[in-house]
Amino acid sequence: MAQLRQETDPGEAGLDAKALDRLDRHVAHYVDQGRLPGFLVALSRGGRVAHLTTYGRRDVAAGLPVEADTLWRIYSMTKPVTAVAVLLLAEEGGLSLDDPLERHLPAFADPVVYEGGAGAEPRTRPAAGPILIRHLLTHTAGLTFGFYYRHPVDALYREAGLEYSVPPGKDLAETVEVYARMPLQFNPGTQWNYSVASNVLGRVVEVVSGQPLDAFFAERILRPLGMTDTGFHIGPQQAERLAELYGETDEGGIEPVPGLPVRGRPRFLSGSGGLVSSAYDFHRFLEMLRRGGELDGVRLLSADSVARMTRNQLPGGATLRSFGAPVHQEPGNDGLGFGFNVSVVTDPSRTLAPSALGTYGWTGVATTAFWVDPAHELTVQFMSQVRPKTLKIFPELRRLVHEALAD
Repeated sequence: MAQLRQETDPGEAGLDAKALDRLDRHVAHYVDQGRLPGFLVALSRGGRVAHLTTYGRRDVAAGLPVEADTLWRIYSMTKPVTAVAVLLLAEEGGLSLDDPLERHLPAFADPVVYEGGAGAEPRTRPAAGPILIRHLLTHTAGLTFGFYYRHPVDALYREAGLEYSVPPGKDLAETVEVYARMPLQFNPGTQWNYSVASNVLGRVVEVVSGQPLDAFFAERILRPLGMTDTGFHIGPQQAERLAELYGETDEGGIEPVPGLPVRGRPRFLSGSGGLVSSAYDFHRFLEMLRRGGELDGVRLLSADSVARMTRNQLPGGATLRSFGAPVHQEPGNDGLGFGFNVSVVTDPSRTLAPSALGTYGWTGVATTAFWVDPAHELTVQFMSQVRPKTLKIFPELRRLVHEALAD
Protein backbone atom coordinates (compact mmCIF):
# COMPACT_ATOMS: atom_id res chain seq x y z
CA MET A 1 0.00 0.00 0.00
CA ALA A 2 1.53 3.30 -1.15
CA GLN A 3 0.57 6.69 0.17
CA LEU A 4 0.49 10.08 -1.54
CA ARG A 5 3.13 12.46 -0.18
CA GLN A 6 4.05 16.05 -0.88
CA GLU A 7 7.23 16.04 -2.95
CA THR A 8 8.12 19.69 -3.41
CA ASP A 9 7.39 23.13 -1.96
CA PRO A 10 4.55 25.06 -3.60
CA GLY A 11 6.85 27.95 -4.50
CA GLU A 12 9.26 25.67 -6.35
CA ALA A 13 6.30 24.37 -8.37
CA GLY A 14 5.03 27.83 -9.26
CA LEU A 15 2.19 27.83 -6.74
CA ASP A 16 1.30 30.62 -4.32
CA ALA A 17 1.41 29.27 -0.75
CA LYS A 18 -0.88 32.01 0.57
CA ALA A 19 -3.49 31.24 -2.08
CA LEU A 20 -3.28 27.54 -1.20
CA ASP A 21 -3.84 28.43 2.44
CA ARG A 22 -6.99 30.34 1.41
CA LEU A 23 -8.13 27.25 -0.50
CA ASP A 24 -7.61 24.99 2.51
CA ARG A 25 -9.37 27.37 4.90
CA HIS A 26 -12.30 27.81 2.52
CA VAL A 27 -12.97 24.07 2.25
CA ALA A 28 -12.25 23.45 5.94
CA HIS A 29 -15.06 25.87 6.73
CA TYR A 30 -17.51 23.38 5.19
CA VAL A 31 -16.20 20.72 7.57
CA ASP A 32 -16.40 23.05 10.56
CA GLN A 33 -20.03 23.86 9.62
CA GLY A 34 -20.88 20.16 9.47
CA ARG A 35 -21.52 20.18 5.70
CA LEU A 36 -18.57 17.91 4.85
CA PRO A 37 -17.15 15.16 7.08
CA GLY A 38 -13.61 15.77 5.84
CA PHE A 39 -11.60 16.08 2.65
CA LEU A 40 -8.32 15.56 0.85
CA VAL A 41 -7.04 17.98 -1.78
CA ALA A 42 -3.87 17.49 -3.82
CA LEU A 43 -2.19 19.58 -6.51
CA SER A 44 0.69 18.37 -8.64
CA ARG A 45 2.81 20.23 -11.20
CA GLY A 46 5.05 18.45 -13.62
CA GLY A 47 4.24 15.17 -11.91
CA ARG A 48 5.38 16.26 -8.42
CA VAL A 49 2.88 16.73 -5.59
CA ALA A 50 3.26 20.32 -4.44
CA HIS A 51 0.24 20.63 -2.15
CA LEU A 52 -1.48 17.96 -0.08
CA THR A 53 -4.01 18.68 2.66
CA THR A 54 -6.21 16.38 4.70
CA TYR A 55 -8.78 17.72 7.13
CA GLY A 56 -11.72 16.41 9.13
CA ARG A 57 -13.00 12.87 9.53
CA ARG A 58 -13.35 9.89 7.22
CA ASP A 59 -15.77 8.46 9.80
CA VAL A 60 -17.42 11.07 12.01
CA ALA A 61 -19.03 8.71 14.53
CA ALA A 62 -15.83 6.73 15.03
CA GLY A 63 -13.68 9.87 15.17
CA LEU A 64 -11.33 8.56 12.47
CA PRO A 65 -9.41 11.26 10.59
CA VAL A 66 -9.00 11.67 6.85
CA GLU A 67 -5.49 10.50 6.02
CA ALA A 68 -3.44 10.39 2.85
CA ASP A 69 -4.22 6.67 2.41
CA THR A 70 -7.99 6.95 2.99
CA LEU A 71 -10.08 5.03 0.46
CA TRP A 72 -12.93 6.76 -1.35
CA ARG A 73 -15.89 5.68 -3.46
CA ILE A 74 -15.09 7.70 -6.57
CA TYR A 75 -18.35 6.94 -8.38
CA SER A 76 -18.36 8.68 -11.81
CA MET A 77 -14.61 9.21 -11.76
CA THR A 78 -14.76 5.52 -12.76
CA LYS A 79 -15.95 6.59 -16.22
CA PRO A 80 -12.55 7.81 -17.52
CA VAL A 81 -11.05 4.47 -16.45
CA THR A 82 -13.72 2.71 -18.51
CA ALA A 83 -12.88 4.97 -21.46
CA VAL A 84 -9.22 3.94 -21.16
CA ALA A 85 -10.29 0.28 -21.21
CA VAL A 86 -12.24 0.82 -24.43
CA LEU A 87 -9.35 2.69 -26.05
CA LEU A 88 -6.98 -0.15 -25.11
CA LEU A 89 -9.21 -2.60 -26.96
CA ALA A 90 -9.49 -0.22 -29.91
CA GLU A 91 -5.70 0.05 -30.19
CA GLU A 92 -5.47 -3.74 -30.24
CA GLY A 93 -8.10 -4.04 -32.97
CA GLY A 94 -10.71 -5.70 -30.78
CA LEU A 95 -13.19 -2.99 -31.68
CA SER A 96 -13.49 0.29 -33.55
CA LEU A 97 -15.01 3.44 -32.10
CA ASP A 98 -17.21 3.50 -35.19
CA ASP A 99 -18.49 -0.05 -34.64
CA PRO A 100 -22.28 -0.31 -34.31
CA LEU A 101 -22.96 -1.35 -30.74
CA GLU A 102 -25.02 -4.30 -31.98
CA ARG A 103 -21.82 -5.87 -33.38
CA HIS A 104 -20.78 -6.60 -29.80
CA LEU A 105 -24.14 -6.52 -28.01
CA PRO A 106 -26.83 -7.85 -30.40
CA ALA A 107 -29.64 -6.78 -28.04
CA PHE A 108 -29.06 -3.19 -29.23
CA ALA A 109 -29.91 -3.99 -32.87
CA ASP A 110 -32.67 -1.87 -34.44
CA PRO A 111 -32.89 0.85 -31.76
CA VAL A 112 -36.07 2.93 -31.56
CA VAL A 113 -36.63 6.54 -30.45
CA TYR A 114 -39.42 7.65 -28.13
CA GLU A 115 -42.26 9.59 -29.80
CA GLY A 116 -45.03 9.70 -27.20
CA GLY A 117 -47.21 7.85 -24.75
CA ALA A 118 -46.40 6.16 -21.48
CA GLY A 119 -46.59 2.83 -19.73
CA ALA A 120 -45.90 -0.54 -21.32
CA GLU A 121 -46.40 0.50 -24.97
CA PRO A 122 -45.03 3.97 -25.73
CA ARG A 123 -45.05 5.17 -29.33
CA THR A 124 -41.66 4.89 -30.98
CA ARG A 125 -40.03 5.23 -34.40
CA PRO A 126 -36.93 3.53 -35.81
CA ALA A 127 -33.73 5.40 -34.97
CA ALA A 128 -32.07 7.20 -37.88
CA GLY A 129 -28.96 5.10 -37.38
CA PRO A 130 -27.26 2.64 -35.02
CA ILE A 131 -25.64 3.45 -31.70
CA LEU A 132 -21.87 3.57 -32.23
CA ILE A 133 -19.21 2.90 -29.61
CA ARG A 134 -18.14 6.57 -29.85
CA HIS A 135 -21.71 7.63 -28.99
CA LEU A 136 -21.37 5.76 -25.69
CA LEU A 137 -17.99 7.37 -24.96
CA THR A 138 -19.44 10.83 -25.58
CA HIS A 139 -22.88 10.30 -23.98
CA THR A 140 -24.63 11.02 -27.28
CA ALA A 141 -26.25 7.58 -27.69
CA GLY A 142 -29.76 8.60 -26.58
CA LEU A 143 -29.62 6.71 -23.27
CA THR A 144 -30.53 8.38 -19.97
CA PHE A 145 -30.75 8.03 -16.18
CA GLY A 146 -34.00 7.23 -14.39
CA PHE A 147 -33.40 9.79 -11.67
CA TYR A 148 -33.65 12.86 -13.94
CA TYR A 149 -37.47 13.18 -13.82
CA ARG A 150 -37.37 15.43 -16.91
CA HIS A 151 -38.28 13.27 -19.94
CA PRO A 152 -40.86 10.48 -20.42
CA VAL A 153 -38.04 8.02 -21.12
CA ASP A 154 -36.66 8.76 -17.65
CA ALA A 155 -39.97 7.48 -16.28
CA LEU A 156 -39.76 4.35 -18.44
CA TYR A 157 -36.34 3.64 -16.90
CA ARG A 158 -37.82 3.93 -13.42
CA GLU A 159 -40.71 1.63 -14.34
CA ALA A 160 -38.10 -0.93 -15.48
CA GLY A 161 -36.37 -0.77 -12.08
CA LEU A 162 -33.58 1.51 -13.32
CA GLU A 163 -34.02 4.57 -11.11
CA TYR A 164 -30.57 3.85 -9.68
CA SER A 165 -29.23 2.36 -12.94
CA VAL A 166 -29.37 -1.29 -11.91
CA PRO A 167 -32.41 -3.47 -11.14
CA PRO A 168 -32.05 -5.16 -7.74
CA GLY A 169 -30.07 -8.38 -7.87
CA LYS A 170 -28.97 -8.18 -11.52
CA ASP A 171 -25.41 -8.32 -12.80
CA LEU A 172 -23.87 -6.16 -15.53
CA ALA A 173 -24.91 -8.38 -18.44
CA GLU A 174 -28.51 -8.67 -17.19
CA THR A 175 -28.74 -4.93 -16.54
CA VAL A 176 -27.48 -3.98 -19.98
CA GLU A 177 -30.12 -6.25 -21.52
CA VAL A 178 -32.73 -4.14 -19.73
CA TYR A 179 -31.17 -0.94 -21.11
CA ALA A 180 -31.41 -2.40 -24.62
CA ARG A 181 -35.19 -2.71 -24.30
CA MET A 182 -35.59 0.99 -23.52
CA PRO A 183 -36.43 3.51 -26.27
CA LEU A 184 -33.84 6.21 -26.91
CA GLN A 185 -34.54 9.83 -26.05
CA PHE A 186 -33.16 11.01 -29.40
CA ASN A 187 -31.38 9.76 -32.51
CA PRO A 188 -27.80 8.67 -31.72
CA GLY A 189 -25.28 11.45 -32.17
CA THR A 190 -27.80 14.32 -32.14
CA GLN A 191 -27.70 15.47 -28.46
CA TRP A 192 -25.65 15.08 -25.30
CA ASN A 193 -27.31 13.39 -22.31
CA TYR A 194 -25.32 12.05 -19.38
CA SER A 195 -26.47 8.48 -18.95
CA VAL A 196 -25.88 4.80 -18.21
CA ALA A 197 -23.66 4.61 -21.31
CA SER A 198 -20.52 3.71 -19.36
CA ASN A 199 -22.21 0.63 -17.92
CA VAL A 200 -22.91 -0.43 -21.50
CA LEU A 201 -19.24 0.21 -22.32
CA GLY A 202 -18.27 -1.94 -19.35
CA ARG A 203 -20.24 -4.80 -20.83
CA VAL A 204 -18.64 -4.21 -24.24
CA VAL A 205 -15.23 -4.52 -22.56
CA GLU A 206 -16.29 -7.84 -21.04
CA VAL A 207 -17.58 -9.26 -24.34
CA VAL A 208 -14.63 -8.13 -26.47
CA SER A 209 -11.95 -9.12 -23.94
CA GLY A 210 -13.60 -12.30 -22.70
CA GLN A 211 -12.94 -11.19 -19.10
CA PRO A 212 -15.09 -9.85 -16.27
CA LEU A 213 -14.75 -6.07 -16.03
CA ASP A 214 -12.91 -6.16 -12.70
CA ALA A 215 -10.38 -8.66 -14.05
CA PHE A 216 -9.75 -6.58 -17.19
CA PHE A 217 -9.31 -3.37 -15.19
CA ALA A 218 -6.92 -5.07 -12.77
CA GLU A 219 -4.81 -6.82 -15.42
CA ARG A 220 -4.66 -4.12 -18.07
CA ILE A 221 -4.90 -0.79 -16.18
CA LEU A 222 -4.60 -0.95 -12.40
CA ARG A 223 -1.66 -3.30 -11.91
CA PRO A 224 0.42 -1.80 -14.75
CA LEU A 225 -0.04 1.66 -13.19
CA GLY A 226 0.67 0.44 -9.64
CA MET A 227 -2.89 1.29 -8.51
CA THR A 228 -2.98 -1.40 -5.85
CA ASP A 229 -5.72 0.22 -3.74
CA THR A 230 -8.22 0.60 -6.59
CA GLY A 231 -10.97 -1.84 -7.48
CA PHE A 232 -14.64 -2.68 -7.33
CA HIS A 233 -14.35 -3.95 -3.79
CA ILE A 234 -12.00 -3.78 -0.81
CA GLY A 235 -10.34 -6.54 1.17
CA PRO A 236 -10.42 -6.98 4.95
CA GLN A 237 -7.03 -5.29 5.30
CA GLN A 238 -8.36 -2.16 3.55
CA ALA A 239 -11.69 -1.87 5.36
CA GLU A 240 -10.47 0.36 8.18
CA ARG A 241 -9.28 2.97 5.67
CA LEU A 242 -12.61 3.27 3.79
CA ALA A 243 -14.38 6.58 4.27
CA GLU A 244 -17.97 6.47 5.49
CA LEU A 245 -20.51 7.63 2.89
CA TYR A 246 -22.79 10.50 3.87
CA GLY A 247 -25.74 12.29 2.34
CA GLU A 248 -26.70 15.93 2.70
CA THR A 249 -29.84 16.42 4.81
CA ASP A 250 -32.62 18.89 4.06
CA GLU A 251 -31.25 21.03 6.87
CA GLY A 252 -27.79 21.20 5.26
CA GLY A 253 -26.06 18.75 7.58
CA ILE A 254 -24.86 15.23 6.80
CA GLU A 255 -25.92 11.73 7.79
CA PRO A 256 -24.64 8.24 6.87
CA VAL A 257 -26.31 6.74 3.79
CA PRO A 258 -25.96 3.40 2.01
CA GLY A 259 -23.79 3.19 -1.09
CA LEU A 260 -22.70 0.63 -3.63
CA PRO A 261 -21.61 -2.55 -1.83
CA VAL A 262 -17.81 -2.64 -1.78
CA ARG A 263 -17.07 -5.00 1.10
CA GLY A 264 -16.82 -8.12 -1.04
CA ARG A 265 -17.09 -8.45 -4.81
CA PRO A 266 -20.36 -6.89 -5.99
CA ARG A 267 -22.67 -8.74 -8.35
CA PHE A 268 -23.00 -5.60 -10.50
CA LEU A 269 -19.67 -4.27 -11.80
CA SER A 270 -20.40 -0.68 -12.74
CA GLY A 271 -18.23 0.90 -15.43
CA SER A 272 -20.17 4.04 -14.68
CA GLY A 273 -19.44 4.42 -10.99
CA GLY A 274 -18.22 1.29 -9.22
CA LEU A 275 -14.61 1.96 -8.23
CA VAL A 276 -13.00 2.62 -4.87
CA SER A 277 -9.63 4.37 -5.00
CA SER A 278 -7.00 6.30 -3.05
CA ALA A 279 -5.38 9.66 -3.71
CA TYR A 280 -2.07 7.96 -4.54
CA ASP A 281 -3.68 5.64 -7.06
CA PHE A 282 -5.73 8.31 -8.76
CA HIS A 283 -2.71 10.61 -8.91
CA ARG A 284 -0.97 7.91 -10.93
CA PHE A 285 -3.94 7.57 -13.28
CA LEU A 286 -4.00 11.33 -13.85
CA GLU A 287 -0.27 11.45 -14.46
CA MET A 288 -0.61 8.70 -17.06
CA LEU A 289 -3.14 10.85 -18.90
CA ARG A 290 -1.15 14.06 -18.50
CA ARG A 291 1.95 12.34 -19.89
CA GLY A 292 0.08 11.10 -22.95
CA GLY A 293 -0.52 7.49 -21.95
CA GLU A 294 2.80 6.57 -20.28
CA LEU A 295 3.97 6.46 -16.66
CA ASP A 296 7.26 5.25 -15.19
CA GLY A 297 8.23 3.49 -18.40
CA VAL A 298 4.87 1.74 -18.80
CA ARG A 299 2.94 2.80 -21.90
CA LEU A 300 -0.74 2.10 -21.39
CA LEU A 301 -2.15 4.05 -24.35
CA SER A 302 -0.74 5.82 -27.37
CA ALA A 303 -0.43 9.59 -27.18
CA ASP A 304 -2.94 9.81 -30.02
CA SER A 305 -5.57 7.87 -28.06
CA VAL A 306 -5.14 10.13 -25.03
CA ALA A 307 -5.33 13.22 -27.25
CA ARG A 308 -8.63 12.00 -28.72
CA MET A 309 -9.99 11.15 -25.28
CA THR A 310 -9.20 14.58 -23.88
CA ARG A 311 -10.34 16.90 -26.68
CA ASN A 312 -13.88 17.97 -27.50
CA GLN A 313 -15.68 15.31 -29.54
CA LEU A 314 -19.06 17.06 -29.82
CA PRO A 315 -19.95 17.90 -33.42
CA GLY A 316 -19.00 21.32 -34.73
CA GLY A 317 -17.25 22.27 -31.50
CA ALA A 318 -20.58 22.31 -29.62
CA THR A 319 -20.72 22.75 -25.84
CA LEU A 320 -22.53 20.72 -23.21
CA ARG A 321 -25.02 23.56 -22.90
CA SER A 322 -25.69 24.06 -26.63
CA PHE A 323 -25.75 20.34 -27.51
CA GLY A 324 -27.18 19.04 -24.25
CA ALA A 325 -30.64 17.70 -23.60
CA PRO A 326 -32.81 20.24 -21.71
CA VAL A 327 -31.72 18.95 -18.30
CA HIS A 328 -28.13 19.99 -19.14
CA GLN A 329 -28.83 23.43 -20.64
CA GLU A 330 -27.51 25.35 -17.65
CA PRO A 331 -24.87 28.10 -17.31
CA GLY A 332 -22.39 25.74 -15.65
CA ASN A 333 -22.07 23.88 -18.96
CA ASP A 334 -21.07 26.95 -20.97
CA GLY A 335 -17.58 26.83 -22.45
CA LEU A 336 -17.30 23.06 -21.91
CA GLY A 337 -17.13 20.38 -24.57
CA PHE A 338 -16.90 16.65 -23.99
CA GLY A 339 -14.27 14.09 -24.93
CA PHE A 340 -14.40 10.42 -24.01
CA ASN A 341 -15.92 10.44 -20.51
CA VAL A 342 -14.29 13.77 -19.57
CA SER A 343 -15.44 17.37 -19.96
CA VAL A 344 -13.06 19.67 -21.83
CA VAL A 345 -12.70 23.46 -21.54
CA THR A 346 -13.19 24.90 -25.02
CA ASP A 347 -13.83 28.57 -24.16
CA PRO A 348 -12.39 29.81 -20.86
CA SER A 349 -14.21 33.14 -21.24
CA ARG A 350 -17.57 31.35 -20.81
CA THR A 351 -16.88 28.83 -18.04
CA LEU A 352 -18.50 29.31 -14.64
CA ALA A 353 -15.12 29.17 -12.90
CA PRO A 354 -11.67 30.21 -14.17
CA SER A 355 -10.16 27.43 -16.28
CA ALA A 356 -7.38 27.13 -18.83
CA LEU A 357 -8.12 26.13 -22.41
CA GLY A 358 -7.90 22.35 -22.84
CA THR A 359 -8.38 21.51 -19.16
CA TYR A 360 -10.24 18.22 -18.82
CA GLY A 361 -11.75 16.36 -15.89
CA TRP A 362 -14.84 14.96 -14.22
CA THR A 363 -16.53 14.55 -10.85
CA GLY A 364 -18.15 11.86 -8.72
CA VAL A 365 -21.56 12.05 -7.06
CA ALA A 366 -20.07 11.80 -3.55
CA THR A 367 -18.22 15.14 -3.91
CA THR A 368 -15.06 13.92 -5.58
CA ALA A 369 -13.44 15.70 -8.51
CA PHE A 370 -10.33 15.82 -10.67
CA TRP A 371 -8.99 17.91 -13.48
CA VAL A 372 -5.86 18.05 -15.59
CA ASP A 373 -4.60 21.38 -16.94
CA PRO A 374 -2.05 20.45 -19.62
CA ALA A 375 -0.97 24.05 -20.26
CA HIS A 376 0.19 24.41 -16.65
CA GLU A 377 1.28 20.75 -16.21
CA LEU A 378 -1.20 20.71 -13.34
CA THR A 379 -3.33 17.91 -11.91
CA VAL A 380 -5.86 18.45 -9.14
CA GLN A 381 -7.89 15.97 -7.16
CA PHE A 382 -10.42 16.54 -4.41
CA MET A 383 -11.87 13.75 -2.31
CA SER A 384 -14.74 13.88 0.16
CA GLN A 385 -17.70 11.55 0.66
CA VAL A 386 -21.05 13.34 0.63
CA ARG A 387 -23.92 12.87 -1.80
CA PRO A 388 -25.11 16.50 -2.06
CA LYS A 389 -28.51 18.09 -2.51
CA THR A 390 -27.61 21.80 -2.56
CA LEU A 391 -23.89 21.72 -1.72
CA LYS A 392 -21.80 23.07 -4.61
CA ILE A 393 -18.14 23.61 -3.84
CA PHE A 394 -16.39 22.85 -7.13
CA PRO A 395 -16.70 26.29 -8.83
CA GLU A 396 -15.09 27.90 -5.79
CA LEU A 397 -12.48 25.16 -5.65
CA ARG A 398 -11.55 25.82 -9.29
CA ARG A 399 -11.36 29.56 -8.66
CA LEU A 400 -9.09 29.12 -5.65
CA VAL A 401 -6.80 26.70 -7.49
CA HIS A 402 -6.61 29.12 -10.42
CA GLU A 403 -5.60 31.91 -8.03
CA ALA A 404 -2.78 29.72 -6.70
CA LEU A 405 -1.08 29.50 -10.11
CA ALA A 406 1.83 31.89 -9.73
CA ASP A 407 3.25 31.33 -13.22
